[in-house]
Amino acid sequence: MTSTTTPTVQVRVTAVLQKLTGGQKTVEASGATVAEVFDDIEKRFPGFRAQMYAEDGKLYRFVNIYLNDEDIRYTGGPATALKAGDVLDILPALAGGAR
Repeated sequence: MTSTTTPTVQVRVTAVLQKLTGGQKTVEASGATVAEVFDDIEKRFPGFRAQMYAEDGKLYRFVNIYLNDEDIRYTGGPATALKAGDVLDILPALAGGAR
């Protein structure tokens, strides 16, 4: 009998998103894909998913997500497969400029 376990990964969030994770800079979460990890985080921190996805179900364009320093836009988006020990960095784009 083959046993498969859901990988546990580290999810690092910037200060802007820490209000959603109870002030935690790093959250441990489980999931076989990025989307499943976000679902796992949502269970513990309601409202997290709404900051990642638009009403149409697509990731917001201004949210940059990196898997082991590689942009997931080029690895399959939310369907990107994960393995134990992976690190996800979530970096919302910031805009600004001189007055």
